[in-house]
Amino acid sequence: MKNILLKISRFFKNHYSFAVLDEIKGRWIVKPESRNIAYLKAENANGRHIIIKPDPQIEPFYMLADDLTNSLITRHHRLPSRVFKHGRMVVETSPGNYHVWIHSDRALTIYEKRYWLKKLHSDPGADPHNRWGRCPGFRNRKNKHRTGAGQYPLAKLIWVDWKHNANIPEIKMSESVLEKEIFLSHQPRGEVCQRNIFTRSRSRSHYEKGDDSATDFAYALSLFRQGFSSSEVSQKIVAERHNWKNHATPEKRLKYLNRTLTKACHIVSISASH
Repeated sequence: MKNILLKISRFFKNHYSFAVLDEIKGRWIVKPESRNIAYLKAENANGRHIIIKPDPQIEPFYMLADDLTNSLITRHHRLPSRVFKHGRMVVETSPGNYHVWIHSDRALTIYEKRYWLKKLHSDPGADPHNRWGRCPGFRNRKNKHRTGAGQYPLAKLIWVDWKHNANIPEIKMSESVLEKEIFLSHQPRGEVCQRNIFTRSRSRSHYEKGDDSATDFAYALSLFRQGFSSSEVSQKIVAERHNWKNHATPEKRLKYLNRTLTKACHIVSISASH
């Protein structure tokens, strides 16, 4: 694990953070130091995810392509000789599923990242804003990956290149035009929907859990995954929930919504895929 930590540090130029992700409680930051490995392993063994992200001062130079298959890895991240392209850190997050950190030779705007990640067929639900990735060397504790013997797959470091950077072509579009192009051409997978089709999202009633708080939370998760903003999610919950007896005053309702949306947004934006 110390060897993996050294390679990650070189790739992120010693400017990155660990975090422990609990799918209910959210995440907390842990310094990327060797002395913390035992703690991270213990948290991982207790069912929590261990994730990583470059620090804010270098984050514009990195983007994460998420939920990739072997064929996508070959098509977009290998040369014809099958050698990996420059500036990549490739992690197998579960058998046959990968994500790839790309170290750009120039700073990228969030709009450029969205544009290129669409071209790379990254998971459309994994927005690059404040994006965390699964840390190699720890178990992927998603329940869907649990084997019949109760085991979880180990996230593996497949390749890392800290000596070179990727040459990302510049996009000659204004941010407004670029954002429009991304949303209109984005092809969703699974339950992820196009962000601009506001009226086509499912209503709150589709997420009924028999409990108002649980229903709100499930609805918020779905809306955030579709790309709705916090204000839009809040407006839709307020418009579609009819029983507010437990949050009768405006102050209580606002605090409740802030808690619910903050927790849901954290889970959607930082949970590592596969």
